[in-house]
Amino acid sequence: MNNRRATRRSAAPELWVCHLGVVPYRDATFIQERIRARRLAGGLPDTLLLLEHPPVYTRGRRSGAQELPFAEDFYRAKGIDVVDTDRGGRITYHGHGQLVGYPIMAVQDVHHHLRTMEDAIIAALAEVGIAARSRHGEGIDYTGVWVEQRKIASIGVHVSRGVTTHGFAVNVHNDLEPFSWVIACGLHGVTMTSVAGESAGAGESAGACRAASDESLPCFRKRMAYAFCEAHARRQRLVSPRRLGIDTTHAAGLAERAPVRSSPTTHAEYVPA
Repeated sequence: MNNRRATRRSAAPELWVCHLGVVPYRDATFIQERIRARRLAGGLPDTLLLLEHPPVYTRGRRSGAQELPFAEDFYRAKGIDVVDTDRGGRITYHGHGQLVGYPIMAVQDVHHHLRTMEDAIIAALAEVGIAARSRHGEGIDYTGVWVEQRKIASIGVHVSRGVTTHGFAVNVHNDLEPFSWVIACGLHGVTMTSVAGESAGAGESAGACRAASDESLPCFRKRMAYAFCEAHARRQRLVSPRRLGIDTTHAAGLAERAPVRSSPTTHAEYVPA
């Protein structure tokens, strides 16, 4: 059985996985566009970028002004940037301790892609004793991953010419308070949670949940990369930022020096953050 599984794995197409560390949101947008252009040109295979962002609110295509109850100066005084983005959905928060994944992939069915991302996140959370679920059947605003009625992971993508950008964000041990200063995900009264929060709330009853309380972001990142590749039936290949032509210390400047002139968008589909 193990030999058959190993054979299937070796025959599976590769998914390149790259750890970028902490990258400002605008720089990550430049990076995604560069990778997407190379993927469209056939210069790269499907690629998953894993990273963190400094504190930032991102507003998707369906965001309304009411989702920021205070003036933008209020948020910036707290050290949180506010950025408009072309991904689907509404407003969400990114910060240190949250794992962000950007799959730059060719897809034929965007809804299948979303469900597969949800499945991968659910599988990774199960490994640390957290029982999570999808609620996509309740409507577009519930895309993501939930623990009971609490949201632990957000998903929002953009698809152009059959290649995705943007992706998912899983709360691992990030500060959740900034979610309370906006109408997170466009859902009034939504409760956000995290791997650390769920394990702390589980008490002393479950060893698996105690293990989750010690889960560092690098450990969960490895679990997430493995689960993502398994869910997509891919063989993981770790690559360096340099292999992808990324200078994470000067990402925006690199993009400005060598701008990507992408073809016009011929197809786009948006889903909520």
